Amino acid sequence: MASRSLYEELARTAKALANPERLRLVELLSQGARTVEVLAERAAQPLGTTSHHLQKLAAAGLVNRERSGRHVVYSLADTSVAEFWSALRCFGEAHSGELKTAVQELRSRRERAGVVTADELEELLSRRKVTLIDVRPAEEFAASHLAGARSVPLSELAARLRELPKRRLVVAYCRSPYCQLADRAVEILERHGFKARRLEEGVQEWGAHGRRLEKDRGDQDVGRESFERV
Repeated sequence: MASRSLYEELARTAKALANPERLRLVELLSQGARTVEVLAERAAQPLGTTSHHLQKLAAAGLVNRERSGRHVVYSLADTSVAEFWSALRCFGEAHSGELKTAVQELRSRRERAGVVTADELEELLSRRKVTLIDVRPAEEFAASHLAGARSVPLSELAARLRELPKRRLVVAYCRSPYCQLADRAVEILERHGFKARRLEEGVQEWGAHGRRLEKDRGDQDVGRESFERV
């Protein structure tokens, strides 16, 4: 039956995403185009394994690839892939008891440390009562970041603490609610006497709700950048 082939194709797309490492690659690519080498470093995967997963995603039409000199650069096929990743997280948290428990535990730890909601952050920014830092790698900041944020990659944070006013609340954010770069940043800041919180959401969620994002394509580099492992 013709309808069976439709379901088969849909299942093929779903199968391409039915792997935790591929989902991590989708999240990383939602921050911007990357070379295979950088993606392998960020995901803490062997280069060959990363290349294999990317080929599976490309075969399903979920990512694009383009050669740039000696490197192959991957990007999401379109914004709907990132939107699907965000929707999948919400769907999984609603229907998987184990995932729901794990996420609740993560949120509880963050709430004890202190979190800032998107609405609270907008109010703080409007009153100029906060220092907002993006702790992702610099090229991710260049690709897209919250308006009013400054780039302070986690790997540089300890060395750049003097740049941050100590009497003002510091809010850190990173890629998504599952990303823990901002959690580590808050730990470092509090250890050095700062009042710090993490933003509850990530960059993608902020933009998805119609809040302003800024881009600086001129500084972006998809070559062999510095990286943080989550």
